[in-house]
Amino acid sequence: MPRTVAIDGPAGAGKSTIGALVAERLGYLFLDTGAMYRAVALAALRRGIDADDAEKLTELAKKVRIMIGPPTKQDGRAYTVLLDGNDVTWDIRLADIDRIVSQVARVPGVRDAMVEQQRALAGQARVVMVGRDIGTVVLPDAERKIFLTASANERARRREEELASRGERRSRQDLLREILRRDQLDTERAVSPLKAARDAIIVKTDGLAVREALDKVLAAIQRP
Repeated sequence: MPRTVAIDGPAGAGKSTIGALVAERLGYLFLDTGAMYRAVALAALRRGIDADDAEKLTELAKKVRIMIGPPTKQDGRAYTVLLDGNDVTWDIRLADIDRIVSQVARVPGVRDAMVEQQRALAGQARVVMVGRDIGTVVLPDAERKIFLTASANERARRREEELASRGERRSRQDLLREILRRDQLDTERAVSPLKAARDAIIVKTDGLAVREALDKVLAAIQRP
């Protein structure tokens, strides 16, 4: 079995859900790097730091303490995110964070600070790490790389259902526009753009239930 598994893909492709299940099945550490960037975005929002202020965002990313671990509550979360010791697992999923996280994540200093932490964690245990640049930048030598993807319409539908399960209502059209905007920002940014690694296995999840997608990813990971 590979020691490190990198799972990349666009927003809403199911990386967090599938990655957490893969880690649980294999007994590996799970790290959602997207949650780390969301936590920095939340910290910036709470401190009144503009999403375009690269200098202050870099300083912030170096100072904040972000920890991701197993779920501490049975409320549908795949893991628990702590920001400076406080549970922000659902706060980082708010619409205000959706709107700025790609801007925050494209700041070179922010990425440098997060990548340093991510590589340190990967060096400590067998890990399933999910994000947008894991197989290309963070862990380019990962033994197995998966690129998980789905159509924008499918991802908007999933996001609508996720929000509805928590009592939040947003139109699918608004969510689709948001996803397309994030795709553009993520793929066109100068630093660590979203793209599949040359040696990644592409797994498309349109029309698949979570269990079916999980089985496909596990089969890809266990491929000789």
